[in-house]
Amino acid sequence: MKLSELKSLLSEHSARFFRIQLPDGAAVPLSFHVTEVGRVHKTFLDCGGTLRELTTCQLQVWVGPDYDHRIETGKMAAILEKAKAYLPDESVPVEVEYEDRVISQYAIEDHEITDEAVILKLAHKHTECLAPELCGLPALTRLPAIGGSKVPCCGPGGC
Repeated sequence: MKLSELKSLLSEHSARFFRIQLPDGAAVPLSFHVTEVGRVHKTFLDCGGTLRELTTCQLQVWVGPDYDHRIETGKMAAILEKAKAYLPDESVPVEVEYEDRVISQYAIEDHEITDEAVILKLAHKHTECLAPELCGLPALTRLPAIGGSKVPCCGPGGC
């Protein structure tokens, strides 16, 4: 889900609660806090030698000891509005960082609207080879490259 889509969703349903559902169907406890809204920028060299960039909006979610805490969509929209100065491009994808034994990052796969809440449905993120043609793999969806092609660091025999 892109930041613009999340902002629209929250503003259209501003009187509801804001909820998060993990990939296994379990809910993040209702008393969660959004402790960070970050712009995460990653510049990296893939296994084929291509320089790439990725920018995301990352929401860090934390469950504290205040079990009566609840966040509404209107408040979440206000939090994102405060972050506007460093998140000027609303076309970036939004990810959720959450700790349940280990810290994990999730993509927002879908959402559900109920009478009470807007529920974000999270999906696992996966690694992938970004130079499948050099590794003898079928073509995959890839991030755009920065600049032209580079000399690959893995060859026709595989990575």
